[in-house]
Amino acid sequence: MLLLTITHENDFDEIIEGIYEMKEYLSAKKNSIGISESINDNTHFVKIFADDENINERFMKNFDLLAANMLYRVFVLEFYKKDMQNFLADNYFFLKFDEINEMKKIAISALLYQGPIIDEDMVYVLNRKNIMTQKIIECFEENREININGFITFRMKEFREDIESILDRVVERFMSEKEYNEFINLLKYFVEIQESKIDELNIFIEKNGEYVIKDKKGIDISEEILNDTSEARFTATANLEDLLMSSLITNAPQKIVFHCIENCTNNELIETIKNVFQGKVYFCESCKQCKNIKSSMKLERKIKN
Repeated sequence: MLLLTITHENDFDEIIEGIYEMKEYLSAKKNSIGISESINDNTHFVKIFADDENINERFMKNFDLLAANMLYRVFVLEFYKKDMQNFLADNYFFLKFDEINEMKKIAISALLYQGPIIDEDMVYVLNRKNIMTQKIIECFEENREININGFITFRMKEFREDIESILDRVVERFMSEKEYNEFINLLKYFVEIQESKIDELNIFIEKNGEYVIKDKKGIDISEEILNDTSEARFTATANLEDLLMSSLITNAPQKIVFHCIENCTNNELIETIKNVFQGKVYFCESCKQCKNIKSSMKLERKIKN
């Protein structure tokens, strides 16, 4: 049975590579396909076959998804070659030349990403990609013969909107990371020019997420470190974290030890402190005070149960 016919007038190497990757993938799943290639008046014809006895609804859905992903890749690479530079330069004119080149690499990597979902931005990208591949599958349902050149010509505008929406998301993340890195570098500079006022700070994270700060002798110096704001420990955590970050920069300790890090409700704060005080941040889980905090949490859970 003829599954799909693909025609193209240019040398789309990614088409042939994609088809043979499909063949290898299906072969590993015990589903074989045959490929027939021919050229007539500079038009390349690629026909994909399968034995009738191997064809069922599940096989066709799997095949169509693989073929749609292959054509999605063709669309993305065509956009990358012909339009991405102009799109970024026109819509994000404030980016420098080297930043645009960096953005192109990040963008194509995101558009072709096939790994696990690692954050909400990747969820957005994959959702958009799924929308595009579903549109291609719907085309298969109408016609099992696809002319790549015509498909790109008449469908690019529709797919361009989806691709550009992904690019907007990628650029937004790029700019956020750039601003964050500039912020971190500024904080690092402030720390570098400060004279260290304390050798070691121990930050204990209580079961409710609040912070208790002690010196290396175990003396509670929370109020002193937080500029004598005794109410800070009992106000909103966000306010306390702002004060904590500010106080660390002001005092520029030589060593910062976090205790019971699993109780932290703001991992971003910890990462920021690690980035600003590189090589000076340590984590403890086994000292006597850590064990006391953990024991009280276990006791509380038992009482509740």
